[in-house]
Amino acid sequence: MSIVVVATISPQAEHAAEVREAVLAAVPQVHQEPGCARYALHEAQDGRLVMVEQWQSPQALAAHGKAEAITELGRRLEGKLTAAPEVVVLTAVPAGDPGKGAL
Repeated sequence: MSIVVVATISPQAEHAAEVREAVLAAVPQVHQEPGCARYALHEAQDGRLVMVEQWQSPQALAAHGKAEAITELGRRLEGKLTAAPEVVVLTAVPAGDPGKGAL
């Protein structure tokens, strides 16, 4: 069973473009990590960045948390966010059409 994660990053207004570029720069590196099935950035109307992730296993997710792309991203975002990123790990509750009812 895959693991789904939603991570929300809230940049300070004056650092919004810089934060967005830092996250975008990390995406191709994360896509190359073992077990990465999805790592898709979305932007909310209020400027928050929301990453929707899907990992093939808990081990892949744990390795991602220690990966160079993420540690470097953390350094680049230091002092530029309104709060620490909010990370929610989800368990699928499949319903309806199997192709549409779960990631």
